[in-house]
Amino acid sequence: MRLVLLGPPGAGKGTQAQEISRRLEIPHISTGDMFRAAIRSGTELGRKAKEYLEAGLLVPDEVTIGLVKDRLSRRDCEGGFLLDGFPRTVPQAQALDDWLAERALKLDAVLDIEAPREVLLIRLTGRRICPACGATYHVVYNPPQQPGRCDACGGELIQRQDDREETVRERLEVYDRQTFPLKEYYRQRGVLYEINGNQEIVQVLKEIGAVLGREWA
Repeated sequence: MRLVLLGPPGAGKGTQAQEISRRLEIPHISTGDMFRAAIRSGTELGRKAKEYLEAGLLVPDEVTIGLVKDRLSRRDCEGGFLLDGFPRTVPQAQALDDWLAERALKLDAVLDIEAPREVLLIRLTGRRICPACGATYHVVYNPPQQPGRCDACGGELIQRQDDREETVRERLEVYDRQTFPLKEYYRQRGVLYEINGNQEIVQVLKEIGAVLGREWA
């Protein structure tokens, strides 16, 4: 199967991606992992991506698309793939469709894992970290035995700047703005499936399985 996975920060994409990849025996291809691999390998596209990333700039579509095409051309993708983090824009989606069409292929589904904004905020702002030993907690889902103190070393727990509510809200708003046109693009093509991410992990996976014609427990 050839799949694209969408979802805002905090929706649980990473957990579901691992399970989908394992159960369907297809590679999980995330943009971040792909960039890092290309940079390590020292390819021309990898060097270009590195220049932009080190300058703190967004990698242009043509470089990103080139990296994705190169990755999808490898043997392990012959039976399908799960793209995570690509496409991010309509031009990227069109380039992917064109590449697939040239090979008489198409996407089977675009899985959009969604959850209410207030749920995402709780998930994303509740993380606490111990600077002393690196232990991680969540004030709701994995709280320390003593509030504000690390179970392992007794250090004072902190909230990272990235996890503060104002930062998280901005991340979610940026995601919504960037992704809305992409969702509409795939909705018009009849391949967009909205998945309820506001339920237990196993239930999310079961819903995804139903979309893909699988009975996953």
